Amino acid sequence: MTESASGGAHRDPADRGRTTVADGVVEKIAGLAAREVVGVHAMGSGTGLSRTFGAVRDRVPGGAKAGVSRGVKAEVGEVQTALDLEIVVEYGVSIREVARAVRENVISAVERMTGLEVVEVNIAVSDVKLPDEEDEEPESRLH
Repeated sequence: MTESASGGAHRDPADRGRTTVADGVVEKIAGLAAREVVGVHAMGSGTGLSRTFGAVRDRVPGGAKAGVSRGVKAEVGEVQTALDLEIVVEYGVSIREVARAVRENVISAVERMTGLEVVEVNIAVSDVKLPDEEDEEPESRLH
């Protein structure tokens, strides 16, 4: 004889307790998943100065943690989450196709890892990386 889920000793162990996932966890997962997509050059603001500061911050000990979720904002509820992403794309790619691939990859990773339902992924393309633009890492003038 088993008792009801509300107070029995024979409940499924998986039903005993509650799991919460912080916004920052979802933001990191989404940030990494978005960066995996071909055509995504960077996350966050498209201005060269902002990207340079971000690249420097990513190399500072402890700074990389913040860099992973740069350009990502999550709102996490008990069973659902919504995400806003800001990306910089490579010149020549189809922005529509990159955005579709980012959505698919982010939704797949977040739902698989957290169990949350992703209700929306809004993507803002803030810049395009031109072939002749400097990368995020400025070259040293000293040799």
